Amino acid sequence: MTVTTELIDDIPVLLAQALKMDVPKLFDKHFCVHGNWAGTSPGWTVTIWLTHIMSEGDHRLNQVEPWVAQRERVLQISSGQAIRSLEWSDDRLGIMLDALSDAEKWQLFERELNQRSVRVYQLRPQRVRVDSTTTSGYWTVTEDGLFQFGHSKDHRPDLPQLKVMLSALDPLGMPLVTQIVSGESADDPLYIPAIQQVSHSLHEHGMLYVGDCKMAALRTRAFVQAQNDYYLCPLSETQLPDAVLEAYLRPVWQGEQRTTAIYRNNAAGEREELAEGYEQSMSVTHEEHGKTINWEERRLIVRSLQYAQAAQKALDTRLAKAQAELQQLNEHKQGKRSHSTREALQIAADAIVKRWRVAGLLTLVVHEQVSERVVRAYKDRATRSEIERVVTIQVDVDKQAVQEAQRWLGWRVYATNHPQETLPLDQAILAYREEFLIEQGFGRLKGHPLSVTPMYLQSDIRATGLIRLLSIGLRMLTLLEYSVRQHLSEQKGKLAGLYAGNPKRATDHPSAEMLLNAFKHVVLSVITIGEKTYRHVTSLSNVQTQILLLLGFPVEIYTQLASEFPLTVVNLTEP
Repeated sequence: MTVTTELIDDIPVLLAQALKMDVPKLFDKHFCVHGNWAGTSPGWTVTIWLTHIMSEGDHRLNQVEPWVAQRERVLQISSGQAIRSLEWSDDRLGIMLDALSDAEKWQLFERELNQRSVRVYQLRPQRVRVDSTTTSGYWTVTEDGLFQFGHSKDHRPDLPQLKVMLSALDPLGMPLVTQIVSGESADDPLYIPAIQQVSHSLHEHGMLYVGDCKMAALRTRAFVQAQNDYYLCPLSETQLPDAVLEAYLRPVWQGEQRTTAIYRNNAAGEREELAEGYEQSMSVTHEEHGKTINWEERRLIVRSLQYAQAAQKALDTRLAKAQAELQQLNEHKQGKRSHSTREALQIAADAIVKRWRVAGLLTLVVHEQVSERVVRAYKDRATRSEIERVVTIQVDVDKQAVQEAQRWLGWRVYATNHPQETLPLDQAILAYREEFLIEQGFGRLKGHPLSVTPMYLQSDIRATGLIRLLSIGLRMLTLLEYSVRQHLSEQKGKLAGLYAGNPKRATDHPSAEMLLNAFKHVVLSVITIGEKTYRHVTSLSNVQTQILLLLGFPVEIYTQLASEFPLTVVNLTEP
């Protein structure tokens, strides 16, 4: 008797999801490889590779071939393809990355993939979030290369990086457009091309584009207005000088302008106050290439309560630390540098004030005391008198200045051209507050399960191809998650059994990672006794069966692995 086992895990679910999105077929349609290609089609090669990445959290090319070899039967039955592990060699996968780096073909593929996803999942595109992130690595920097030093969002300015611009559809967080640019590129010029590609991809106008203050450049806002779309973004100090902000806030401080409270439901389902604010309208004009665009813009002047509390706490901390360091300047003890002149002490104090950003909030007065002291005789030196100068600094908090600074805390001004009737003040702020949706996508892209960081590729072309490949995986994750949550919402139900150590805990918002993890340790066992072969698949649990039903996948994607499968093997010529 011989017994062999193959890990099944979440492979059938991932392949079923890729088939539902038509990934293999669309890839073969838009990406043509050389005429000597034989064996598994490029579309299925990429799909099974992507399944490996998402199941194992590893994008290294040299890990795929042994992974496929250990799961040949599972992959054959689940995909319906003749599987040979050698077709997933790192050389063959490199060809796939080279194909994905073709910008024109990628845009056509991405566009059709978006349109199919919108149609199959009956999505109603209304809001798109646009933002960027960086991924760092130990790459070699070349003059015109993709990997460059720049402002690092990974907090690793010592490492070269590339930048990824993502446009994601709300409320899924599903990528619509993925752009890869060199690491030193500024964000501002990337928004217009991203919005253009979204428009071409969805063939929709009247969309609301949400972004951070870098999207608030006047040229970007004018572009969105000109193509009959809407924008929502905060204004930075460049677009909104302090004098203008003060003109907005002064009526509130003086009690002349009433504010509206903004509420939301917290995790416990309780209604809590989030912010307060009001709005004004103003006319905006922009001229470019001899064409003038005029429109009415709403300015939303909003004070976030949580942001104000955090800013107040940070201000108190900075003041306390600045005072403590300034007081230490008065200490005179052995081994500690002291300042002998008023000028030196003032320079040291100014540096502390600047470092803790408390300029104008503290009153500093430098005192100098002059005294005469007698130095006793010692050996051949006679008794003498010396003039001693002691400089100290007196530190006081300017309470009036602090109160004035506190009035500014938590306030921010947002700009939008969306009509008030369909996007009132409270809904606009709540819409912006869902920025975590795209941040979650960045987290998945850079962490588990897509794990682009750290990247082991050194080629610009293949790095571009890999990020585009992973963006397909990010689509799969968001659609898996959306499908389950949508069905749970329709059924007004919850899913239990996903939390380790707490099987009774239920949720109506399971993450894609939790859903896929539920299928870990499902195994195919093949037992051979003489000339007879028996196959057994781990029985699916109630939660696994329920997940498949919520996804709309039949349980047969697992049970069929134990049955005979009449596979027709064609075109097995060595590639």
